[in-house]
Amino acid sequence: QVNLVESGGGLVQTGGSLRLSCVASGRTSRPLDMGWFRQAPGKEREFVAVIGRSDSGTMSADSVKARFTISRDDAKNTVYLQMNNLKPEDTAVYYCAAYAGSMWDSTSSVGSWGQGTQVTVSS
Repeated sequence: QVNLVESGGGLVQTGGSLRLSCVASGRTSRPLDMGWFRQAPGKEREFVAVIGRSDSGTMSADSVKARFTISRDDAKNTVYLQMNNLKPEDTAVYYCAAYAGSMWDSTSSVGSWGQGTQVTVSS
């Protein structure tokens, strides 16, 4: 079991920036693919971005491409999501994910979830 704790959410105006962090602990003896999902009120949880083990590559959803950047620091067991040019439609609870499967855009591939951090973008 991998324990994930997110931080960095908050309230920001349209066009602003935030950086989310996710610290992993527990069974982290081997690198895992890590990612971020988000869930807006009344909507399903959706994929945001993924970064492969040992920084082997990244993918992101079309809706955040060129605005959000995922990165990792394995020495600190931490994954980051840098979010720039935020829009009101980015408002959601953001969840850190440790993958157990290979379908990176599917919640069914996630083995462990963080508790979530709220991001609110005001217009």
